[in-house]
Amino acid sequence: MCLYFNTPESNNESLLFARLEARRCLKDVEPRLFADDGGPDRGEVVEVYGPEGTGKTELLYHLLCRCVLPEAAGGLEVDVVFVDTDYSLDMFRLASVLDSGSAGSDDAVLRLCLSRLLVVRCSSSSQLLLTLHFLETTLSSRPRAALLLIDSISAFYWSDRSEGGASVAKQEEKLSRCSELLGRLLRDYRITIFATCHPIRRGSNGPPSSSEADRSHLCRAWQRLVTHRLVCSRQEAQHNPANGDEGSGEQRNWQVFTVHCSSWTGTKGSRVSSFRVTDGGVEFIWTPRPPPDLSAVL
Repeated sequence: MCLYFNTPESNNESLLFARLEARRCLKDVEPRLFADDGGPDRGEVVEVYGPEGTGKTELLYHLLCRCVLPEAAGGLEVDVVFVDTDYSLDMFRLASVLDSGSAGSDDAVLRLCLSRLLVVRCSSSSQLLLTLHFLETTLSSRPRAALLLIDSISAFYWSDRSEGGASVAKQEEKLSRCSELLGRLLRDYRITIFATCHPIRRGSNGPPSSSEADRSHLCRAWQRLVTHRLVCSRQEAQHNPANGDEGSGEQRNWQVFTVHCSSWTGTKGSRVSSFRVTDGGVEFIWTPRPPPDLSAVL
């Protein structure tokens, strides 16, 4: 590791260079998730929404690996910042997915991939706020950083609500400030953000309707940032008759997850895709597209 001291002049120069540097566009990060040519552009935000156990974190692992893998292995060779607020990041699992994606390359390739990853863990909204403040320095020093992953943006919803008391403005204050900082990073550094979000049950009068379950409950400052939304759900497990052990890895491979994508910028539209989680990571399942509606033409 090379350490050096910056003068104020060199700091300003590096900051200006980092802002002007064209970061890698991630519209092609995973074409099977988004409508045709509708992936996230620079400065855009994707909210990955769904209850626990719907494959959201595994989807982030898949996107992370796609970004840090070398181009020779089908990757994009960009740096990634992973903000872990749920303390759910499993480095052994991530290394396994990376190893599978790099087709069993040697340890040097794996270490190179991991060197493109910066992990930050936060246990409160205050820590997340401080992290985003200092992230500007990180992005200035890593012009190849193109992706920010947050798992999850809703982790501190209940603690913030408790601290805020009866005032909605106080309850949403910290996440609103975090959203303002994220907006500034998006504007100044043109990164792309993927953030997971859990649904919140506001009452106890039965399960929420499908429209309520898919509606974002976070503050308006965050909602204004979101340009794409991936709503994840879990299908009924497809039983493997060759294996009666429900807890085995083989049985897990038959669990199918569905992602409904909606986009509000660029190529506006929606798409539905399905995937299963295998030992080597996310494996997409081909889903035929519905035929076009010709009733308006006839």
